[in-house]
Amino acid sequence: MRNKHIERHRSDRIGWLRAAVLGANDGIVSTASLVVGVGSAGGSMREVLIAGTAGLVAGAMSMAAGEYVSVSSQADTERADLERERLELATDDVHERAELAGIYQKRGLDPELAKQVADQLMAHDALGAHARDELGISEMVTARPVQAAFASALTFAVGAAMPLLPVVLGSDQVSIPAVSVTSLLCLGVLGALASVVGGAKPLAGILRVTGWGALAMAVTAAAGLLFGASG
Repeated sequence: MRNKHIERHRSDRIGWLRAAVLGANDGIVSTASLVVGVGSAGGSMREVLIAGTAGLVAGAMSMAAGEYVSVSSQADTERADLERERLELATDDVHERAELAGIYQKRGLDPELAKQVADQLMAHDALGAHARDELGISEMVTARPVQAAFASALTFAVGAAMPLLPVVLGSDQVSIPAVSVTSLLCLGVLGALASVVGGAKPLAGILRVTGWGALAMAVTAAAGLLFGASG
């Protein structure tokens, strides 16, 4: 009995993984920085909660809108390219076959084999072959605006809620260290998870997201202290 060789690739996760990691990371960093900044300026727990909640809602909607518009633009470009390719296939089949064969020659096939491959692939799915090998458009990487928008908004909201937990569960005073530590821990978990899902080493992801998160909170804390002292 022959053993089945099962390959597990991660390329199909690129679209939603990028949007999800970006959303969660931005939610944690922006909200934690906002909480730390307002708290450092002397804001009460109520003021911090109002600011943090407003940041959560506004940020989630902004992420959704931004991702939808951005990925929709990519999808529009892909559709336009495919429509142009469809027209060229209908009006100049000979040139399109030669063009596809030329692509395969550049990848290492000899001219005769490249022509055979091009002819067979175009007989099976001409537009699909040109979309994949000429335009670089495939099912795995094609733009999905709604999916990207939903993933960004949801993960932003979940990430943004993390820095608010120490405020909600704490005393009447906002604990800047508790917010900072909680946020950095969440960023570390996020960086490790994203690296593992993407097939990379966790340490690099952890250092990358926690480093930038710590810098963002330090800058906003300094700004809060400055404005609090001058207020």
